[in-house]
Amino acid sequence: MTRPGQPASAAVSDDALFGPEAADYACYRPGLPDAAVHLLAATQHGEPAPVLLDLGTGTGQVPRALLPVLPLVHVDLVDVNESMLQAARAALDPVRGGCTVDVHIGAAHTFTPAAAGRAPTLITCARSFHWMSRPEVLSMADRVAAQRAVVAVMGDGSLWTYEADWTAALRELIQSYLGEDRRAGTGGTYAEPGRAYEDDLADSAFSEVTEHTFSVSRAWAPEDVLGYLRTTSFARPALLAGRHDEFEAAALRLLQDHAREGVLKEDAVFTVLLARRPGGDA
Repeated sequence: MTRPGQPASAAVSDDALFGPEAADYACYRPGLPDAAVHLLAATQHGEPAPVLLDLGTGTGQVPRALLPVLPLVHVDLVDVNESMLQAARAALDPVRGGCTVDVHIGAAHTFTPAAAGRAPTLITCARSFHWMSRPEVLSMADRVAAQRAVVAVMGDGSLWTYEADWTAALRELIQSYLGEDRRAGTGGTYAEPGRAYEDDLADSAFSEVTEHTFSVSRAWAPEDVLGYLRTTSFARPALLAGRHDEFEAAALRLLQDHAREGVLKEDAVFTVLLARRPGGDA
């Protein structure tokens, strides 16, 4: 699972990047495939009191998906964005039952459990590992995790990287507004893909890695693609400034022209890397 490229400047603080789009993020970002959710839950079989640490939680998609199928006793949510954390906590309240939830505002590698006895048995990072200082995150995980803990790094690319006629046309439209280079962060651009996540994990305490892939077919309405774009680092409204309304009108026309019976198809592959310390259960 090669990382999709790192922003030229990976330091993103507080609400500068995704704060204004937290509601759109919760509404338009695709969730986890059911098969991936059940794979994560299966890693916790035999754990009497599973504890989840979700890094770069965003609006809490991972714990929201896990809670109905895994009896978590505690969840730690970590993100640099306060608006996202507020949305995540609100999303979990109706489904958490007796599970306790703590939120931690800050970079993932700075996480420290708020109370003793809450060593995570499952550490997840979905679609966000590329934003992080990965060696530091994995060192932190080694310090705080239970002995048999599982680290799960997950992702499936984006509509920028997905190859189809409609995404190629959409990418060209974005480039006509923002330039050829893919934008990232609050003002930088994406670098070329570099080190694979597997190599990061192999150099960490969690060096026993297995890869699991799941095919996912999605049907997008043109309006939903616009909502999704507002949540991305390559087409956020702030990047387009006063031209955002003009861009969205042009994008909607383009997407409607490419849609078949009002639908745009995406066939993605969702990859889950499960990493354990040597000698951990497979």
